[in-house]
Amino acid sequence: MSRVFVTDGHWRKTLAAVRSLGKRGVEVTVGESSRVAASLFSKYCSRRVVYPSVHRHPEAFLSFLRRELRDIQYDLVMPMEEETLLLLAQHREEFAPVARLPLPPYQAIVRVRDKGWLLQHASRAGIPMPRTVWVEDLASLHTVKDAIPPPWVIKPRVSSGSFGIVYVEREEELPDAYRKVHSQFPFPLIQERIPREGEAFGVSALLGKGGQVKALFVHRRLREYPITGGPSTLRESVRHPRIEELGIRLLQSLDWHGVAMVEFKVDPRDNEPKLMELNPRFWGSLALAIHAGVDFPYLLYKMAMGEEFEPVVEYKVGVRCRWLLPGDILHFFQNPKRFRLKPSFFRFRGTHDDILSCDDPMPIMGGFLTLFSLLWDKDLRRFLKRR
Repeated sequence: MSRVFVTDGHWRKTLAAVRSLGKRGVEVTVGESSRVAASLFSKYCSRRVVYPSVHRHPEAFLSFLRRELRDIQYDLVMPMEEETLLLLAQHREEFAPVARLPLPPYQAIVRVRDKGWLLQHASRAGIPMPRTVWVEDLASLHTVKDAIPPPWVIKPRVSSGSFGIVYVEREEELPDAYRKVHSQFPFPLIQERIPREGEAFGVSALLGKGGQVKALFVHRRLREYPITGGPSTLRESVRHPRIEELGIRLLQSLDWHGVAMVEFKVDPRDNEPKLMELNPRFWGSLALAIHAGVDFPYLLYKMAMGEEFEPVVEYKVGVRCRWLLPGDILHFFQNPKRFRLKPSFFRFRGTHDDILSCDDPMPIMGGFLTLFSLLWDKDLRRFLKRR
């Protein structure tokens, strides 16, 4: 039986991967720096380990992983969070002889995490994007309005999720807002704000050697939290040929290898999808793709193991999946139109959930315990601010 070590057991995407692999007969070990991570409670988790914090004690984590891979023979290590992904990509040569690491090269990950670098590369590849100002001198902030009229979005060049993003409505608000973000994330980008009514999409892909598309999936966001922009709390599977083409063009122009998700928002002013960001890892709404028929974790496993398979580019359209606890509940209470949501918040029939499952019910206990662990788990508080 094959054995896989999956890191970062707190997150919904990790639970989706554990269920995916476990249902296929893979023996899955799940690790996290806490004992109450949701994935540790899954019946598809064969073994549970608690390791040192990747953020606070990276060297101790690496020492743990060396011992783990020495004592137990794993076919594959699957890092799920960006910080873990970066650390293992940086030490790929050390671990590659004892376990497969299906990761892009370290420098490739570092480059695409920088939104400034990514947008400049995407522009050369002909990918539409919001108008953007790269600020090199704080004294030049007064000229931003000449390039782009308000409203604006200030975005850190490197951050996770909606962490650090600030919306600016009026010209006089820009200097203070920019300096505040700049104090934590030096020289963030300033972009035009795509009108809120524009629909947001994600194109997820698995690319093999030579840029071959091994799997493809597109979803549309229906709700998110915070409601001004954050992780999706309800989304559905769709087809969108234009976004599919743009996403694959961008990834192939990067010589990408592995999984990634590219986010676009359709600008209602010209009906053109505009590039928002690229996630060089598994994404939070991973469960939706699996329910719709594109099992990315298992396909990545097969590709890493050298197994041949036909590209998976067909899937069920109209499949919905929500993050009810706590994501969609938080959206409900924050949204002033909570009782007029379309689809209704109270519509449960036919909708899958990222965590809740009759087949595998116990992870929700881990989810509740995680809320209590916020009282003492500094790492978890830090990451939840970015989700």
